[in-house]
Amino acid sequence: MRLDALLTRLGLGSRSEVQRLIRRGAVTVGGRGIRVPGENVQPGALLTVDGQAVDSRVERTLMMYKPAGVLTAARDPKAATVMELLPPVCTSLECMPVGRLDKDTTGLLLLTTDGELAHRLISPKREIRKVYLATVDTPFIPEDVSAFAQGLALSDFTAKPALLEIVDEHTARVTVTEGKYHQVRRMLAARGHDTLALHRERVGPLALDPALRPGETRELTETELSGLRQAVDL
Repeated sequence: MRLDALLTRLGLGSRSEVQRLIRRGAVTVGGRGIRVPGENVQPGALLTVDGQAVDSRVERTLMMYKPAGVLTAARDPKAATVMELLPPVCTSLECMPVGRLDKDTTGLLLLTTDGELAHRLISPKREIRKVYLATVDTPFIPEDVSAFAQGLALSDFTAKPALLEIVDEHTARVTVTEGKYHQVRRMLAARGHDTLALHRERVGPLALDPALRPGETRELTETELSGLRQAVDL
């Protein structure tokens, strides 16, 4: 990748601004000063700008503890979006949400620059499990478990068989392999339960880091990313 293009993608300035940085000798790659904006460099190489180390990776995958009241969208004129919670470099690199969580649903949301990984994670054919903790207004009954296991007919589609595990009278853990609009809430409503709170705990092999607070993000570890990629045969 051209050095000036890399610096621009990393959010270090406009193309003309980073070209000026390069020409005045402010940039080193692998310990070598470069003054030619068009010189090809490898993303991920050791990079400094004005003596400060800069992470030059262009591929990023993060987990976010999505808070309630925030839209899973790139932008919205009226409401806050998850993109506003990302580190600036991830926004510049166009790190995008993997699927969606409803505005009032909290918990694990993945964001990545890897389009193929995102596509495979949300593909119904892959049947990647998503685990939610649901709190409802009316008590769960054993018949709810069997109804979920059989698959529920909704107004526009029949939900695939899902696992419902009753935690207590008003709380259950729901595991689905689909991700249709408001699906978990609609499945619960089909059984007469109004959802008071919905929290996603897991996507495939990946669990939400308990150290994260609502609105916080962190990059996946190499082990976590490898597990996700393995789950979708990448």
